[in-house]
Amino acid sequence: MAERAENPHGPPDGPPRGEAPRPEAARRAVEAVWRMESARIVGALARYTGQFELAEDVAQEALAEALVGWARDGVPANPVGWLLTAARRRAVDSFRRRAARDERYALLANPLAEGQASSGAAQPPEGTDDLPFDPDQVDDDVLALMFVACHPVLSPEARVALTLRAVGGLTSEEIARAFLTPVPTVQARITRAKKTIAAAGVPFALPPAEERRERLGGVLSVLYVIFTEGSTATSGDDLLRPDLAREATRLARMLAALLPDEPEVHGELALFELTAARFPARTGPDGEAVLLEDQDRRLWDRAAIRRGIATLRRARSAGRGLGPYGLQAAIAACHDSAPSVAETDWDRIVLLYEALGRVAPSPVVELNRAVAVAMATGPQDALDLVDDLAAAGRLSGSHLLPAVRGELLIRLGRTAEARAELELAARLCGNTRERAVLLRKAGGL
Repeated sequence: MAERAENPHGPPDGPPRGEAPRPEAARRAVEAVWRMESARIVGALARYTGQFELAEDVAQEALAEALVGWARDGVPANPVGWLLTAARRRAVDSFRRRAARDERYALLANPLAEGQASSGAAQPPEGTDDLPFDPDQVDDDVLALMFVACHPVLSPEARVALTLRAVGGLTSEEIARAFLTPVPTVQARITRAKKTIAAAGVPFALPPAEERRERLGGVLSVLYVIFTEGSTATSGDDLLRPDLAREATRLARMLAALLPDEPEVHGELALFELTAARFPARTGPDGEAVLLEDQDRRLWDRAAIRRGIATLRRARSAGRGLGPYGLQAAIAACHDSAPSVAETDWDRIVLLYEALGRVAPSPVVELNRAVAVAMATGPQDALDLVDDLAAAGRLSGSHLLPAVRGELLIRLGRTAEARAELELAARLCGNTRERAVLLRKAGGL
């Protein structure tokens, strides 16, 4: 019998003799590898090619090749190396096509003088026979990828989409589903983002040390937006989108490992852990929203709370004081450590919100401080703060302000006014589950 041809990308012997191809198993393997290793793969390819858009394109082509090859030959022993090799071949082909195209253009134009640069065509990088993957440079590749995906030249929406695509490994369909956005819109954002990065000449490299901390804020804000949408969806029929929150937490863990000396990175990771710890109790059996005072705290994820508190401790140990994310994590820790709403240290939470208002002032922070003041000293003091916000026109159009005002009016016995505020909040609220809670409260009055 003729000897089986060697497959350089799969196991030497391929699948067991007589075994049928398993395209579904290959698809699952490709998805798993991509979800876990996409940042390393795209980062290594971007360093290799010097072009972010080309790196992402050849990585996607390698995935398509893997779906066929792995179904036929089985999953290779080194799937990341297989994908990098396949993508490198695609990149080299692209360089060669461009070089050949530019040579044809040169023939149509005046011949170049002897010794002049040939055409300025992008040439295959030196050492194309080497695997474009340096285990000692993985951290820098992933970190550079995060900074490129969150570059200030991009719009906030584009940064979120590109981060989830390039660093998180999510498909356009998954991003669209998470944010309830049409798939073509997400695809257009990603395409425009890559073209913007190319047009702006953004290098695939870590920014200089003096710029890194300034740019880090942009990276953290993107992860915060992703997690917040997973924690309380702005619209749709689900209160939570746990997959999105988990992805933001995974990326925050990755960032904390890459930048272990940055306290705000640990502060944000602590905030994600401590907030997500309450997810199991935030919805009922049918997905309905469960308010904090009604939650069964036995369902809270104690392991996540321990991780969050330990991470918050690490943020504090830097000695520079807590930043905005660390302060929010400290507030979350107060909630997670309390046996009940009544036994929560509301005085400390008020102080933490006051500190947060100094370092990151916003109307939402002021509104949350008013809620804490209501619990610490009474509803009238809190209502005065909320009325000041309303008079200033802050949070206009948001359901949050009338929702809080309605709660405070209930506690003050002003039920007719409370009902009107809760009904207004319900009209402004885009999330079905939150709206149902507001209408149920208004109806109960």
